[in-house]
Amino acid sequence: MSFKVRETNPVAASQETFTYGDYEKWPEDRRRELIDGVPYDMTPAPSRKHQEILGEIYLQFANCLKNKSCKVYLAPFDVRLPQGAESEEMIRTVVQPDLTIVCDHSKLDDKGCLGAPDLAIEILSPHTAAKDLKIKLDLYERVAVKE
Repeated sequence: MSFKVRETNPVAASQETFTYGDYEKWPEDRRRELIDGVPYDMTPAPSRKHQEILGEIYLQFANCLKNKSCKVYLAPFDVRLPQGAESEEMIRTVVQPDLTIVCDHSKLDDKGCLGAPDLAIEILSPHTAAKDLKIKLDLYERVAVKE
């Protein structure tokens, strides 16, 4: 399948949109997110500093939530965000926050999370900051991610 992936510059235009059904067929050698049907490349290998920060955040949350009902997940972990009652394959948004917490176990399945998680954390990097601070923040607010 050939398609043009939008650069991380959030103002770049994409002429073609996709669904989760398309997303599932894409090669796994490149990580991507799909936001309102528009594909975005993700950083292929997070930096050492990114990994250290993520590791520390994970440890803090995992220790705090030990023996509690909420679960903590690290990327890659698909969070599918339907806009309504569309079928799963027609969902137009799937993201992979750096860290995700889900307390409602009915949202969890073998593919990840279906619906807004309770918490989504994005660690900013020069490559992703523009997208994370505008597009993904707006998305998380729109779908009512609690934190």
